Amino acid sequence: MIKARGLEGVVLTDTKITSISGTKLSYVGYDLDDLVNYATFEEVVFLLWYKRLPNQAELTEFKENLFEVMELPEEIYPHIEHMDLNKIHPMSALRSVISLLGAYDPEDSLTHKDATMEKALRLQARILTVITTLSRLRNGKEILHPKKEYGYAENFLYLLKGDPVDPIEARAFDQALILHADHELNASTFTARVCVATLSDLYSGITAAISALKGELHGGANEQVIKMLMEIGEVDRAIPYIQEKINNKEKIMGMGHRVYKKGDPRAKYLKKMSKELTRKAGQEKWYQISEIIEEYIKKEKGLPANVDFYSASTYHSMGIEHDLFTPIFAMSRTSGWIAHMLEQYDDNRLIRPRANYVGPKKLEFIPISKR
Repeated sequence: MIKARGLEGVVLTDTKITSISGTKLSYVGYDLDDLVNYATFEEVVFLLWYKRLPNQAELTEFKENLFEVMELPEEIYPHIEHMDLNKIHPMSALRSVISLLGAYDPEDSLTHKDATMEKALRLQARILTVITTLSRLRNGKEILHPKKEYGYAENFLYLLKGDPVDPIEARAFDQALILHADHELNASTFTARVCVATLSDLYSGITAAISALKGELHGGANEQVIKMLMEIGEVDRAIPYIQEKINNKEKIMGMGHRVYKKGDPRAKYLKKMSKELTRKAGQEKWYQISEIIEEYIKKEKGLPANVDFYSASTYHSMGIEHDLFTPIFAMSRTSGWIAHMLEQYDDNRLIRPRANYVGPKKLEFIPISKR
């Protein structure tokens, strides 16, 4: 029996979605560099789901379809209003609300292709609105409604912060969504595929994936990075802080990656965004501290920064609340989760690995009266 701790190196399936080769990442055969520089997030979502880039008419229709289902059903709001949003983490709230959306979706139990794609649209559109609604309600702000003239990234920033939407921030945020859209069989994507391999529905798969992403060893890493930066506070405290962490054998979040040994190809874009946006916001020190940490850890431990590391200072400089960093990750990755669940449905086999038993054997049963 072959076994691999954490399934490292185990190939589960063939896929037409994402390829990781060395320090190269591509979606459906398109190099990530080209997609980040020339595409929009909506184009990438279409690509992941339909395995081709849309033409202009298809993209326009796709964006309109997303917009048409972006509002939440009225039945959802009483549930959200009963949550103590100042005490529970947004990821816990997001997980619960996505599950509720499935309960109120009349097509929840339908499994044919058209119904599945309609659910995919609703999930991708509404996860944006769930996150922004949670934020505005807990801050005592009026809930806004999406604008048709805005794209996906712009609508998120508008629904979160209101007008005006800064075009520089909107483009950077759109690129960040592309960078996080998919990453092959990471923990949350694997969880989603395991879930729907039982022929469960998309809402169940997304709920399961969010639960996996919530952990700090996965999507929660960027929130831990900004927490670290806030604890450091000033540039001259960066090295002493990290040295103390290393001496205490504590993990430095956002550094290193299970797949990328020579560098995460997504990190360079977040680093550039961090440099530009922290300067724009007059908060250069967060980029400077991050760069000092990156260089020190690479020198001392040989670990390069991953995608989570600079996303922390990037989102912070945009005025986004720290505990929304992981929900934003989930919002972007929903596109990839859905792509993988659709692929799983198309050629399904129940995912059921085995375990190698290493416990005691041939124990004699003792009746309870004699124990």
